[in-house]
Amino acid sequence: MELSCDLSERGRRARAAAVTLASATRVAKDAGLLAIADGLIERQSDILAANAKDMTDAKAAGLDEAMLDRLRLDPARVQAMAAAVRGLAAVDDPVGEIIGMKRRPNGLLAGQVRIPLGVIAMIYESRPNVTIDAAALCLKSGNAVLLRGGKEARRSNELLGELARTALVRVGLAEDAVQVLPPLGREELKVLIGLTGLIDLLIPRGGEGLIRFVTEHARVPVVQHYKGVCHLYIDGAADLDMALALTENGKMSRPGVCNALECVLVHESVAGAFLPRLETLVKRGLEVRGDASTVAILPVAIPANENDWGQEFLARVLAVKVVPDYAAAVAHIRQYGSQHSEAICTNDHRIAERFLREVDASCVLVNASTRFNDGGELGLGAEIGISTSKLHAYGPMGLASLTALKWIVHGDGQVR
Repeated sequence: MELSCDLSERGRRARAAAVTLASATRVAKDAGLLAIADGLIERQSDILAANAKDMTDAKAAGLDEAMLDRLRLDPARVQAMAAAVRGLAAVDDPVGEIIGMKRRPNGLLAGQVRIPLGVIAMIYESRPNVTIDAAALCLKSGNAVLLRGGKEARRSNELLGELARTALVRVGLAEDAVQVLPPLGREELKVLIGLTGLIDLLIPRGGEGLIRFVTEHARVPVVQHYKGVCHLYIDGAADLDMALALTENGKMSRPGVCNALECVLVHESVAGAFLPRLETLVKRGLEVRGDASTVAILPVAIPANENDWGQEFLARVLAVKVVPDYAAAVAHIRQYGSQHSEAICTNDHRIAERFLREVDASCVLVNASTRFNDGGELGLGAEIGISTSKLHAYGPMGLASLTALKWIVHGDGQVR
């Protein structure tokens, strides 16, 4: 009962902060963002010290390399966080944007205006940068945010949350617009995700188990940031040098992120020429798990089993399958994909257009790495997550995805 009351009180404080933030000017919100960016630079040594303690405990607890990579902060990542927040201050404020005003036959002028959603709750694992990204995006879009990170990042998240709240106070905004909750167990999470009337949108980011738990028990609206089982289809008309570069970047640059490449599908007409090229990546630590045709051409590959298709490895492991044609590739993606990121490498414009039209994912790419499915890379400034569900957003969620559209109507006495 005590926990329920505490979380409810946190929600009420966030609701009160959201009311005041909804009417804050762009000048005030941008000042808050710049104060957060300044705080990140000023307190970089404190942030890195807190993160180092989290990393030590996480290694002792046996966290895998993907989780450690997501947890780790270094000077470059802190600087990048600050730069992203400053960049967000420079983009247009979505709140108050008027869309589609049209004159009706009866003289009414009707259209829509962007408004904040209200209170957003984020549940996430490892990534302490999400604490700042979410706080900054919610501040810019006029929303309050409740942040529940994982216990592995407790010290980092607490310090970053304190930094953000201090910045809000410094510029005269409500500090309760950003609240970092302590790591909550599953029973406590049920209380949080059941705060109807206090939370307007819930965004879970993490492993498959967390996402399933949240979606099964939530009583508030949920946008899923589900796992990233991302494919690259190498067509018979592909540039094979490009195909290797896309494979290398998608798999090897950061294997532990959700837009990393997990499976390559190769048209049988180019398999003999392409697959041996993967040996260069194998020498750099890549493990290939291939079907029988792949193993026959690339003997260093390990025979794949059924569980390797549709697997989010989050490591330097790549599933590879030889397919007879385009239709087989698309059928495989439909069966095993997670609607996150899907790419094709081809010089055949007709096939490329079919792929864009027929493949259902939050981002579909032609001759580009799956790693580009990212809010910053797609021009959103930053993202609060990548939605793999379609209500109300699909793909990277930037500022516009943190607003709702309400109808506004101007008349001069019309009655119906």
